[in-house]
Amino acid sequence: MDTLRYLIAVLLVTAIPAAIAFWLLIHPFVRFWRRAGIGIAYTAVGAVTSVVMAGMFLSRSRLLAVDWGIWRPGAAIGIVLLTVAGVMLQKLRKQLKVRTLVGIPELEPAEGGAPLTDGIYARVRHPRYLQMTIALTGYALIANYPAAYAALLFWCGGIYAVVLLEERELVARFGAAYTEYCRRVPRFVPRRR
Repeated sequence: MDTLRYLIAVLLVTAIPAAIAFWLLIHPFVRFWRRAGIGIAYTAVGAVTSVVMAGMFLSRSRLLAVDWGIWRPGAAIGIVLLTVAGVMLQKLRKQLKVRTLVGIPELEPAEGGAPLTDGIYARVRHPRYLQMTIALTGYALIANYPAAYAALLFWCGGIYAVVLLEERELVARFGAAYTEYCRRVPRFVPRRR
């Protein structure tokens, strides 16, 4: 179990900063990347993201020097959260294609259309980010390393910044339809019916 916890912690401290770096390099410069093309965007941003991930991986011994050990109640909560995240992912897969999950529409020229507003998107505007946050919280609870919790906090702050940038793009792309959708549907926490 200690090896599994350690591997989860390594994945959290290496992948989370890289994922946030990826989206923070895409969203503020999306017009530039659209002109450059998807291949160039993914190559350039992927290279930077790989360097971030490699740097975090090489720092893993220092980052994971403190281990709080197995925390059984936290691990149990983590398993429940991973189950919830898995159910959410199944619902998301019904509405999202892989190309959408990896951000290809952001890099394609804006072409009208309509925002996703049905299914799970009728309850929250960013279900994928909510699902990921729930999953990462579950993994952090199972790992129970201070660095895993720090990575989770970094994710929460970083993904909030990404969402603000993404929503700005969606308003530019979909106009009043997206603004009205934002008025009706909360960002992350569903309203009680």
